Amino acid sequence: MKARYKSIVDRFAHLIRSGEMAAGARLPTHRVLSAQEHISLATATRVYHELEAMGLVSGETGRGTFVRELSLPYGHGVDQQAVAKDVIDLNFNYPSLPGQGEHLRDALRQIAAAGDIEAHLRYQPHAGRVNDRTLIARHLSSRGFQPSADNVIIVDGAQHGLTVTVMGLLRLGDVVAVDALTYSGFKALAELYHLELVAIPSLSHGPDLVALKQLCQKRRIRAVYVMPTLHNPLGWVLSHRQRQTLADIANAHDLLIIEDAAYAYLCRTPPPPLASYAPERTVYITGFSKNVATGLRVGVVVCPGSYRAALERAVRATTWNTPSLMTRIICTWIEDGTINRFEILKRRDARKRQAILRDIFGGLTYLTHPNSYFAWLPLPDESRADRLANVLMENNISVSTADPFCTSQTVPQALRIALGSVTLEHLRAALVKVREAVEYEQYRA
Repeated sequence: MKARYKSIVDRFAHLIRSGEMAAGARLPTHRVLSAQEHISLATATRVYHELEAMGLVSGETGRGTFVRELSLPYGHGVDQQAVAKDVIDLNFNYPSLPGQGEHLRDALRQIAAAGDIEAHLRYQPHAGRVNDRTLIARHLSSRGFQPSADNVIIVDGAQHGLTVTVMGLLRLGDVVAVDALTYSGFKALAELYHLELVAIPSLSHGPDLVALKQLCQKRRIRAVYVMPTLHNPLGWVLSHRQRQTLADIANAHDLLIIEDAAYAYLCRTPPPPLASYAPERTVYITGFSKNVATGLRVGVVVCPGSYRAALERAVRATTWNTPSLMTRIICTWIEDGTINRFEILKRRDARKRQAILRDIFGGLTYLTHPNSYFAWLPLPDESRADRLANVLMENNISVSTADPFCTSQTVPQALRIALGSVTLEHLRAALVKVREAVEYEQYRA
């Protein structure tokens, strides 16, 4: 027979999931629930604890228990589902440009008229077709970085590139050095594959490389995960000297370097990738989601020949191959210059959004890059980022706290603001509300 408290939990869960109890609705106090349901106070507390563990409610000390916005799980980050239609999304970045749909129609017509249309119905090589890899290698080439088709593996987006790198080159329990604040998707991946992450402290313009060297002297570090060009979420771009120092540390301690370049396109003239400083031990990962469209899941892994077989096995085990139709769209746009135009336009767009950020956040302390689609907003220690995020959610604004990005023992009080997913008008209005909420939180603290 089902326990009495379980029936109450199920009833509340149904009301919340069906929408009969709306996000933000206050539940009865523990004492009121106890009286209404003729249960003990301890059982009422147990009901709310179970609902909270299910992710349906959240308790706020001194205020009560509230129905959570189900499209925005606690902590936000990579586990977030699509936000409700009326929510202004400052959590995820999916920047797009006017007219991209017409470009897609044109590309599909061009592919349909090509002679090898039936080839897209068959399995493809695990790493992708040679012609496609050649085009992508040429597209990625820059000063000091000249990958060849043999170095390129085409994957289903940069996140898949990270996944096959972890699957193919790391093992259960391996220790990976990461920034104290790092990309939440890699943090989630490491947890799934049982890697141990050790935090590299952050300085004002990059990771503390002295601390990294000391970590390598104390621990058996297997790899280091870095974003040297436009770090997410802090926005830094490492200098030539920092890149060389990091490569020297990796060489001295036999580290695998995992270089995430998902946002590197936003920097017009960055230093060469880390892969050019330590090519024999670096896996360079990027994609075409941020610079083109998030729905086109095409990514790239550039690796030395010694890693290729292991990475191809991981591709085979996960997706067999990246759909050639998606890859063909990207390659068509590489050939006709569309991607270069998209990147130029998105850099301009990011600068416009940064100008709005500067205008609204003037006087506040925040970290960003002039071409970045995000900003990091530290809060005073006495403030509570989770409380602030809840307040903003009540105003239909979704932001992320530091929790999904943090790898150190102490989670800083901060917000990560994504700038690229809403119109400029909505962005300005939302940032005004963020500032007002931050100032009120500081006054309250």
